[in-house]
Amino acid sequence: MAAAMARKDLGSFDYVIVGAGSAGCVLANRLSADPKVSVLLLEAGGRDSYIWIHIPVGYLFTMGNPRTDWCFRTESEPGLNGRALGYPRGKVLGGCSAINGMIYMRGQARDYDQWRQLGNLGWAWDDVLPYFKRSEDNVRGADAEHGSGGEWRVEEMRLSWEILDGFIAAAEEAGIPRSDDFNRGDNEGVGYFQVNQRRGVRWTTAKGFLRPVRDRPNLTVLTEAEVERVTLAAGRVEGLELRHKGAPAKVAAAGEVILAAGAVASPVILQRSGIGPGALLQEHGIAVRHALPGVGENLQDHLQIRTVFKVKNTRTLNRRANSLLGRVGMGLAYVLFKRGPLTMAPSQLGCFAKSDPSRETPNLEYHVQPLSCDKLGEPLHPFEAFTASVCNLRPESRGFIRLRGPDPAAAPIIKPNYLQAEADRLVAAEAVRLTRRICAARALARFEPEEFLPGPAVQSDEDLAKAAGDIGTTIFHPVGTCKMGADEGAVVDERLRLRGLGGLRVVDASIMPTITSGNTNAPVIMIAEKAADMIRDDRRG
Repeated sequence: MAAAMARKDLGSFDYVIVGAGSAGCVLANRLSADPKVSVLLLEAGGRDSYIWIHIPVGYLFTMGNPRTDWCFRTESEPGLNGRALGYPRGKVLGGCSAINGMIYMRGQARDYDQWRQLGNLGWAWDDVLPYFKRSEDNVRGADAEHGSGGEWRVEEMRLSWEILDGFIAAAEEAGIPRSDDFNRGDNEGVGYFQVNQRRGVRWTTAKGFLRPVRDRPNLTVLTEAEVERVTLAAGRVEGLELRHKGAPAKVAAAGEVILAAGAVASPVILQRSGIGPGALLQEHGIAVRHALPGVGENLQDHLQIRTVFKVKNTRTLNRRANSLLGRVGMGLAYVLFKRGPLTMAPSQLGCFAKSDPSRETPNLEYHVQPLSCDKLGEPLHPFEAFTASVCNLRPESRGFIRLRGPDPAAAPIIKPNYLQAEADRLVAAEAVRLTRRICAARALARFEPEEFLPGPAVQSDEDLAKAAGDIGTTIFHPVGTCKMGADEGAVVDERLRLRGLGGLRVVDASIMPTITSGNTNAPVIMIAEKAADMIRDDRRG
């Protein structure tokens, strides 16, 4: 009781948004557009002033950096042969949009139609397309599938590579059509990604959605505000307990608390609040305030298999980056023209394909890079090479996120269970074989590609799946841990309201019942756009 009395009272707001990431910045913009309501946006991390947030290649210095990343790790994964992986999550205004790969990707129409088929009314492709378009500011202009003039800038890559152009031609030889737009509902094909940049500078949700409205008198933004738990009274969420700049505080929500802390943090906040699986909460001495077994379950993520091929008769980034003269040239190109390798997203070339012809739509996504290294952030190899990372877009394996204990400072337990499902192991083997077929095409012959990883000796399904466990890594797309639906495992309904408890919504990647067929940042922005409309409509009653 004494600790509760010592909390600084931050007052009461109509909407309290937890997390100023990809969803939270959108919500703050849209909800504060009504001058009659008050909005508080809480960010556990800091401001977005770090220089490497804004230079596109800076992801190398923001991931794994405690200034901008929570630096979580998974548990040891049997499917990865006992390895644990770093699990980057944004710790700054803009959230993961400040440290991610900048790729603009909606997924497939099939993804959202499936959400609707699972009972989530209003979430089919035709329902969500207007929300994608609302935010979009595509350099190509507006048409039936794309928007312009919105807050979310979408531009072309600012450089190309001979080896990547060769991969496009090789994929075509393997039967994969060329594509110049992965965002019209069917993303099958091969081509360069579009990225969230403005003239060679990373574009984040903090820049696009938050900065233009920071001066609204009805919007308050607090950084270094770590939420400990939501507070309940009479079957309804009434506010939050938190620490602001290290000091205990509390805030009341006259309307709603909106959790937008992401697929890792949102379920853990609920669990610390006594909302979740009863046995788990009791194990940690937390009183069960609202039993909801699905909180933290249903974790899905994309695991990429990083195949590497040595090449000849061309230049890749490997030797250029390992040369002092090459590094100076890259720096000058960026400083003077905002061009060159420092504008590069982690992956430049995309390819969506089927692991076997029986698939209804592509179930594989390639991220192809004119470079190679042992793992992200480590030095590039001393030889010329490219990486063709390939992931299973619709994994059957399911994991979980759980609190490690009641202490808010304790890192969560992250258990993706990669390659647990036998079907995922088979797709991994098929994916490597497809990569080999592409790299054996005539279009790449003059570069003499030589498989470096996993190595040509690895051939059987079993050996390829084991090799995938050795070289696979997360592509940073956790979703599903507060899934939307009407079944017993659902956490929120189709309007993203917590089931059985008033005053609380979840609006982030955790609400996805199934993972989208591509990168997840653009879908999260769409989710927030749609949620803002639902919140405003429900307020009007």
